[in-house]
Amino acid sequence: MTLYATLGVESDATLDEIKRAYRRAAMKWHPDRNPGREAEAHLAFQEIRDAYAILSDETQRRVYDDVFAQEMRRWQAEHAAQEEQEQAAQREAQRLAQEHYEKMVVIAMRFADDGHNRDVLFGVLLGHDCEAELAGRIADSVWALQESRKAQQEAEEEAAPEIGPEEDAAKPTSRHPGAFESFWQGLFGIRT
Repeated sequence: MTLYATLGVESDATLDEIKRAYRRAAMKWHPDRNPGREAEAHLAFQEIRDAYAILSDETQRRVYDDVFAQEMRRWQAEHAAQEEQEQAAQREAQRLAQEHYEKMVVIAMRFADDGHNRDVLFGVLLGHDCEAELAGRIADSVWALQESRKAQQEAEEEAAPEIGPEEDAAKPTSRHPGAFESFWQGLFGIRT
């Protein structure tokens, strides 16, 4: 609390305003006017007297204002530096979490490509220090992607006309990704 706040005035208060505020606060907190609360009143009364002693003297008030302003600038600089450190730590934590997430997705994709089911994917992720909830979400998503791929491949095979072995060898092997697969490719840059 500033000395101005102790007296209940603004920092640009005139000397007359300071005197009036001092009288008001001194009357309110005088120990004789606060029976049963003498200790609290004595402390408040002393703070009021100290504040008035400084703010009613032009030289002391100027020094107080300068020191207060200097301390506020120092505090603000420290506060800003602390906030920047906290934000940097948050950004780093987010970066590490994203990196971990992407690594877990790649691991799950590799095991899914090897033909393992959702439960195996989940177990493998847990074995790689992946939190259970995250491992479940990744395993579900990667498994759904694999199932989508299988369904798409089966649909393409059913739709393809019967061709002989020579025509099969000449058939282009490029495939077009489905919507779900395109989403994963765009999100993680994973090419299948």
